[in-house]
Formats: sequence, structure tokens, C-alpha cells
Amino acid sequence: CMWIDPSHTSHFIMGCDGGVYETWDNAKTWQFKANLPVTQFYKVATDNDFPFYHVYGGTQDNATLGGPSRTINSAGITNADWYNTVFGDGFQTQIDPEDPDIVYSQWQYGGLVRHDRKSGENIGIQPMEKPGEPALRWNWDAPLIISPHSHTRLYFAANKLFRSDDRGNTWTAISGDLTRQLDRNKMKVMGRVWSMDAVEKNRSTSIYGQCVALAESPLQEGLIYVGTDDGLIQVSEDNGLNWRKTASFPGVPEMTYVNDLVASKFDVNTVFAVFNNHKNGDFKPYILKSSDRGKSWTHIDATLPQSGAVYCFVQDYIDANLLFCGTEFGVFFSNDAGQHWIALKAGLPTIAVYDMTIQQRENDLVLATFGRGFYILDDYSPLRLMTQENVEREAMIFPVKDAWMFLPKRILGLSGKAFQGASFFSTPNPDIGSAIYYYLKDDIKTAKQIRQENESKIVKDGGDVEYPSFNAMRVEDREETPYLLFTITDDAGKVVRRIKQAATAGMHRFTWDFRYPSPSPVSLQTSAVDIFADDDAGYPVVPGTYYVSMAKSERGMITDIAPKQAMIVKPLGLNKLAAEDQKSLLQFNQKTAELFRAVQGTGRYLNEAYHQLDLMKLSINQSPKADIRMSEEIEEIKNQLADIQIKLQGDAGLAKRQFETESSISDRISNVVYNLWFTTAAPTNSMKDNLQFSGEAFNDVLADLKKIDTHISRIRSDLEKSGAPWTPGQLPDWNGN
Repeated sequence: CMWIDPSHTSHFIMGCDGGVYETWDNAKTWQFKANLPVTQFYKVATDNDFPFYHVYGGTQDNATLGGPSRTINSAGITNADWYNTVFGDGFQTQIDPEDPDIVYSQWQYGGLVRHDRKSGENIGIQPMEKPGEPALRWNWDAPLIISPHSHTRLYFAANKLFRSDDRGNTWTAISGDLTRQLDRNKMKVMGRVWSMDAVEKNRSTSIYGQCVALAESPLQEGLIYVGTDDGLIQVSEDNGLNWRKTASFPGVPEMTYVNDLVASKFDVNTVFAVFNNHKNGDFKPYILKSSDRGKSWTHIDATLPQSGAVYCFVQDYIDANLLFCGTEFGVFFSNDAGQHWIALKAGLPTIAVYDMTIQQRENDLVLATFGRGFYILDDYSPLRLMTQENVEREAMIFPVKDAWMFLPKRILGLSGKAFQGASFFSTPNPDIGSAIYYYLKDDIKTAKQIRQENESKIVKDGGDVEYPSFNAMRVEDREETPYLLFTITDDAGKVVRRIKQAATAGMHRFTWDFRYPSPSPVSLQTSAVDIFADDDAGYPVVPGTYYVSMAKSERGMITDIAPKQAMIVKPLGLNKLAAEDQKSLLQFNQKTAELFRAVQGTGRYLNEAYHQLDLMKLSINQSPKADIRMSEEIEEIKNQLADIQIKLQGDAGLAKRQFETESSISDRISNVVYNLWFTTAAPTNSMKDNLQFSGEAFNDVLADLKKIDTHISRIRSDLEKSGAPWTPGQLPDWNGN
């Protein structure tokens, strides 16, 4: 597509397979809009790289790409994290499960290379016919797999199936032609056979009669399934020596494209097949299951939307009944072996999902969409537990996946995109921490919500609504909004953190960030975002085992509603100078937090004290009975507080005039907090000194403030006795006369 600026025709915008390009000089130079996630992926594959696996996929006309599923960078996953493995239209990639640096990548019509991720080198390994043999017919998207029984064994299919046991150095054909061997030039298009010049069927389209789907049983070596574009499924139970052909399938139009084949991970006799007939204007879903190695087939697609062709299918590796399929309009899952299908939303747009895979180590479902790039559903394992028994429970916490503990790296100097602007594309990383999934059967409703629902039913039935009692009205007015409260404890049962969540029904997730609560003063106001400041966070926990429990707050009562779950926190170990003595580090952080809490709270006390003293002085001036000399006392107290504030927070008067100032108590303790709580290293000797110096100085400040606080309380009491207007902190008195 193309748009031309009518007032400046040298300026135009092009849309193509690669995305959007703009030129201002009549196509001499172009600007690529790199911030649009509109990649068209045909296929997806994942490796077993550690600690974060990589995702690979072939794109329409824009090469085969690979990139990390997450990074340690606070900016997220950027375009710079992606790399090219081979150019051309990209299709199926396979990665050695034992060596993530060995990558097999394709381009159209069976072009195949073995890519070395470290060096970036490629070597061509596409099999070819022998001299005198008929030319091979390769699909635009030829099927390629690594055998589940040997990480060096490849299977690759044209109209024949090839096998290599040495990573593609040597190939052997283990079948004859597995297709119907039809002449496409004798097949009718729109009701008749056309001349070779009439339609574009002989240009930029796959030659008809090829293998397009391929699977080997993970339970039996040599049990191989092949699907073709002309509607055949071929089965060999002896590694290609003999083949059994099936040409018709119940409820599936003849010669329907076999889009995917998946051999069961649980039953050696079970295989799943996906048929896609959209090229013939048929957009029905076709997912079939065979329990006898392809001899007979039954449908498991009855509850899928009847307009939404299926492209791909995967089976969970733990629960045989948990299935996923990708369709023209998104992803569906079934936890009852295909009897019922449910749409998976969770932020996924309505988009064609051409391929999907499961990264087993992480329990991630990874999707290739045709037009919106890759999508990852992090840790879908809770779906295994969405049984009828569990959904009838009031609430539950799902088992928590082991989590890696590390700190984000700021590659741009600041968090997020820093100063890069909106044209800089990045995908946010998953939150760092333990991801906690939980389920709540029903919303926890207030008395007002319950009353309104009951009244709605009465109105619907034509009845009269009675007004609630005065007492019921008061209950509604005073009731706190219900919420869920999650309590995190350590291995000794000590509370580490409490986290509130909304009490809404359904499955939800939040992330505990491996930290204790912030020791900063609490506030009912939300602070403005400051990209220069670190998050107001507590100090980190040490690696180990923790537990999370779930309670509800309803009508002011907090009640446990779900058994606790264990959480294992593991160090990623990226810091070469990480603290060796984790117990000592935790104790130091705890002591730092105690002093930081007191110093920060004292700073807040000073601000409020100034405010209260100003109000008290105003009250004195407005009270005929008050001793006016109390104003002089207040001014003296304010001067004393100002001297203390210099010790606590620094000399702001000198600092604003660009004079050097002595480090304050707050400077020293903040230096420890903001430099130690965002690293895994042990405290430096300077930090230890700062903690000691600030603690000693704070003792003196606190003693002086306690005396001043007593003085302020005495003045407040005298004001009350004089009948002066009320000031904060004073409970008014009345003798009843």
C-alpha cells in the first residue's frame, strides 16, 4: 500500500511485508518505522538457552530471526537484541536441544542452512536429488524437525522424506514420493483448466504435491507421520521402510491441506492432525485425533467457532488432556481433551496464529502471529489445575514456579526507554520476581452491591423495592471495599511482605519483587513519576524458600481462604563480586532499614512540626485569652528545629548558594540504601562507616527532638486551656457547662 502527500509529492509512505517506510526525497532515501510490531511470522521455535531461552521464527520476505525471550535490561527486549540467521522468506527453524548455538534455518522452497550462533556462519545443507532422479518438489514452507530420540538427527521433507544423522552433512531419502502425484496443470481452477498465461499459478506459488507436515513419535523411534498439501497422511512404523497411506477423513473435504501433525507425548498410538481448507473458501476448523496410529480418526473440534480455520496444535507435556490450537482469530485451549474449547485472551489481539510451541523448561506457550510478531504466555501451568473440582473452590493459589533473582541492567542509563523517545521500540520484560497465580471463584461484594443486585431482580420481576433500614444504610456507608491480602513469609514463618489485590473473580497474577516493604513514610497520595529516582522499594530478600498465603478482607474481617504455597528464590549469579555471606548481608540491610525508617520518619515529623507550629501561632493571634508570649516560644522552637534539620538533612541555605556542605545524617544513610539495595554485592567499608556515623549522630538528634516535642505538647495544652482555636494533634476539652 502507498500514500502520496498531495502537497509534496516527493513525500510518500509505503507499506509492505517489512512494515512501514517513509521517504521525503522521492525514494532516494527511506526511513524505516522500527517501532511498529507488525512482523508476519510463519513459524516459531524455541531453544533451551540459559538462563533465558531464545525465540526463532521465519518471516514473510524478511528473513529468519532469533532473539531472547527476556533480558536483564530495564529497557526490555529491544530491536538490537534480535539477529538474522538466514535471509529470504523465513520458515521453520529448529535448534539443537543440547546446544543452542546450532540453529537450522530455512528460506522458501527448502533452502536450508546450519547456522552457528556464535560466529554467525552458515553452511548450506539442503538435500538434493541424485543425478537422473526426478526433481524434488519443495513447499514454500517445507517441514523440518529434529528427532526427539537424537539431537543430531534431522528429518526434512520435499515430496520425499529425508533423514540425516549427522546434522545435515549427509542425507538419505527414506521414502518415495508421498503425495498423490497429481499434475496441477490439469486441475480445474474456478471450474475450468486455464492456459499457463491466464493466472499466476505458475509464478511465486508452491509447486503442487509436497509434504507440508511432519512428526515423529516421542515414544517410539521411527514412528513417523507425514502430511501433504493434497490431503494425504502417510505413516511409517519402521523408520521409512514401509508407508501406510490415508486419503480420506471423516467430515473433511477431499484433498484438504494437512497443516499440522502432532504425535502424542503420552500414548504411542495417538496422533493429532490439523486440516486447513481456507484456500478453497472453507474456513471451518478441522482438528482430528487418531488412537490407532492414523487408521481411524475422530473430530475434537466441535466447540470451536465454525468460522476460523486452524493452523497449528500443541499438546501439554504433563497433562494429556490440555490442548492448544492456533486459528485465524486467535488461540484456544481445552483441558478436557478437546471436548470444550475456550479462547485465550490476556492481551492477545484477534490475529492469525500460524504456529505455536511449548518451551517446556519454563512452561511458556509461544505463538507466531501473521502480522503482530511473537507472543508469549508466561507459565501457562495453572491451566492444568483448572479442573471442575478446583473451580468450585472459593479460592486457591497455584503452585509457584521457581524464580531467578537478579537486578535489571540499565543499558540506556535510566530505566525503560530513558531519553530514546517513542520511535525506540522495546518490548517490556516480564516483571522480575515470583509470579503468583491465584483463583477466586466469585467477586467479594459489598453490602451495597448485594442490595443493588437483589433490587435489580425485583425490578425485573415487576416488584416493589423496599428501602433498607437506617442501620443498613450506615453499614453501607461505613463498609470498606473488600480486598484480597497475600502474606509472604520466610522459612522461619516471619512475615516478609503483605500485598493487596482486588477481590475480583477469575484467574489473576501478580509478581512479588523479592523485596521487603519500603521503610519510607506511608502516604495516601501517589508520588509523581521521576525517571531519575530509583523505585521506592525495600531491601531484597536473600535466596531461599518463601511462602505465600491468601486471605480476604470482607466486612472488616480478615479470613484465610486458601492454603499457602512455597516459592523458591534462586540467585542468577551474574555479579562476580556478589556477597558471599548472605546472612550477614540480610542483617546489615535490616539494620540499615531500621535507621532509614527512623531518619525518613523524623524528616516527615520536622515538616509536620513546622506546619503545626505555624497553625499554633495563628491560633494564638486569634485568641484573646492566649498568652502572646507563646509566639516567642514558637519562634525559638522553629529555630531549634532548623538547627536539627541541618544535622538531619543538610544545610539547604548554603547548598543553594553553591557552598560545600557537610554530609548529613540523611545523606549518609541514603548513600547506603540507594547503593546497596540495588546490587547483590556486600556492603563496602564506606557503607559500614556511614551506617555507624549516621546512627551515632541520629541518637543525639532524636534526644533533642524528644525534648522539643514535649515543649510543643505543653504549648498545645496551654492553647487548649486558653480556649484558642483548635490546632492539629489536640483533642478539644469541654467541662460541660
